[in-house]
Formats: sequence, structure tokens, C-alpha cells
Amino acid sequence: MKDRKMSIRISESDLQKIHNKANNAKLTLTEYVTKTCLGKQIFVIDGLNEVIRQQKSIGRNINQIATLCNMGKVNCFNLAEITNQYAKINKLLTDLLDRKRWSQ
Repeated sequence: MKDRKMSIRISESDLQKIHNKANNAKLTLTEYVTKTCLGKQIFVIDGLNEVIRQQKSIGRNINQIATLCNMGKVNCFNLAEITNQYAKINKLLTDLLDRKRWSQ
């Protein structure tokens, strides 16, 4: 429960910068200042939804290629390296999203 008020003196330019950072983080000024002062990391990730959408499309394409290879409709090459790289990217995205969730 927020039951205390804190007043500080700050320059107009610094206040505007803090407001801008809070807006970019999609947080209220109170939320932003509180998280920052308590040492919590704030992540702003623009365009992540599009990256995830593209990543899902790549995964579907890999699955389609694997299915065609298993059916013998296309000559197959080794998908292991592609699958490993895809899994690494997914792990990085998952870690990034987890960090973002825990920081909020």
C-alpha cells in the first residue's frame, strides 16, 4: 500500500528526462522512480512481438521441411544445426522475456 509521499527538488530538465524514461518504459512516474531507486532493472523492448512472430514462423517452416524429408518428398539435408541454432535463439528470447517479467 502506498501511504507515504516523498518530495524532492529537481531541475526541470532532469524531471523531463525522468518522465520520458518512465513513458518509454510504459510505467507511471511513481513506478519508474521506485523501481529505479530500489535497484530493479527496467527493460524496454520495442518490436519484440514481431520478433516472436517471425521466430514462430521459422519454427513452422523447419517443421514442414522435416515432415517433407520424413515423407521422402524432398532430399533431406541435416537439420540438426538449424534446429540447434533455432533452439538457442528461442532460449535467448525466453531468458529476455523472463528478465523483463521479473523486472516489472
